[in-house]
Amino acid sequence: MPGDESPPPAPLARAEQFIWLTARVLEQRRFAFHFLGGDADAVDAALGAYLGDDGGYGHALDPDLRGPLSQPLHTAHALRVLDGLGRCAGQRIERLCRHLTGLCTPEGALPLVRPAPHDHPVAPYHPVRDDPPGELLTTGPVVGVLHRNRIWHAWLFRATDFCWERIETLRHSHPYEVQSAVAFLDGAPDRSRAAAAADRLGRLVRERHLVVLDPARREEYAPAPGYAPGELLFPYDYARRPESLARSWFTDEEMRRSLDFLAAEQQPDGGWPVRRRAWAPGSSLERRPIATLEALLTLRAYGRPIGTVSPPAPGRPR
Repeated sequence: MPGDESPPPAPLARAEQFIWLTARVLEQRRFAFHFLGGDADAVDAALGAYLGDDGGYGHALDPDLRGPLSQPLHTAHALRVLDGLGRCAGQRIERLCRHLTGLCTPEGALPLVRPAPHDHPVAPYHPVRDDPPGELLTTGPVVGVLHRNRIWHAWLFRATDFCWERIETLRHSHPYEVQSAVAFLDGAPDRSRAAAAADRLGRLVRERHLVVLDPARREEYAPAPGYAPGELLFPYDYARRPESLARSWFTDEEMRRSLDFLAAEQQPDGGWPVRRRAWAPGSSLERRPIATLEALLTLRAYGRPIGTVSPPAPGRPR
């Protein structure tokens, strides 16, 4: 009978089934920590499997770079995980900074992809060069997280100067580079300088149409050069949390529409889609649980209802 129909499962319950079905151990452990009251030690142990002897992270921690080699993109991913655990400190981070010192350019910046002695598979949109330049795309997120956690190292002074110079002179950019700039600015110690830089960057994003302000009209927006069809960014992609400096770039209505769109993007299998170009089955499969975690954390940060699930052990979500 129609009156006996059960309500559909809440977004979190649907996502949980997707995570258990498809995710790597690391994403399973992160989901349990953030939403089921799971232990941070379990996440830390899973992340440790990607740690190399050189102090960096490899083994496809970022699904777009395969093989064992430590890469800056893996480091950025690892630091986001550790930051979420409240464990971005200690000898591990000191060793990581020494590792990054050996990878950086003379100006202190990190390359996008470090040349490998062997040809390990890499996403085609991450070109491998013999002498790669430093990139804000990799340097900004790493430096921003380290500053937010009050880490100081000799390399950081040069890397910080690189980020300031690159951000404050940006005239042309693309969405992912802007995301990296925001990651730096949200952690930069000089808050007044960061606010001024963010204000200018926000105007550039709107003037250059680097964000879809109305998801209902997204077909009117063209992806940035080199991006896949439909690879567009929305306000929530820049302001993942309401305290981000990028939140001021958007009106309440623009933010509401984008969060409505994000909530509606959950797929029938419980996961969220990945809009970037699919280039390898394993990479695409591994990235969807990451996107799903990011969507849930963003929705929760903005107070959107995602439901609850029964934790396997005493604890509360983080």
